[in-house]
Amino acid sequence: MAKSLFEQLGGTYRKESDYFIPCLTVPVAEEQPIGTWGQRHLDYLKQYRKVTYTNFLTSGKLNTYLGDINRQAQERFEKLIEGLKQAQGITEQLKEENALEWVQYLNNIRACAREIVNEEIIFA
Repeated sequence: MAKSLFEQLGGTYRKESDYFIPCLTVPVAEEQPIGTWGQRHLDYLKQYRKVTYTNFLTSGKLNTYLGDINRQAQERFEKLIEGLKQAQGITEQLKEENALEWVQYLNNIRACAREIVNEEIIFA
């Protein structure tokens, strides 16, 4: 009996009742913690980029990829917040003088930075 392409490439089967099931395994990759940004990107891949998601999943590189995306997004988010705080003149002195106004400005800056990171990294 001629070997299938799967067998020619080194694949094996196991027999369960009357069926031959291919022995498939996903390569083990280093586990990395995936934060909020990585989870958002994962949801985006599952919903809108199914082929890319499947390719990363089956190659065993999904966790590494999401960890990298999470790191990049967090670094960009922090840099944006610092840059926007400096551009708008939000200082610790304002925090001491008028805490509510400082919180309003900071919440606005964080929302703007979140939108920028989403557009540049998460949903791109």
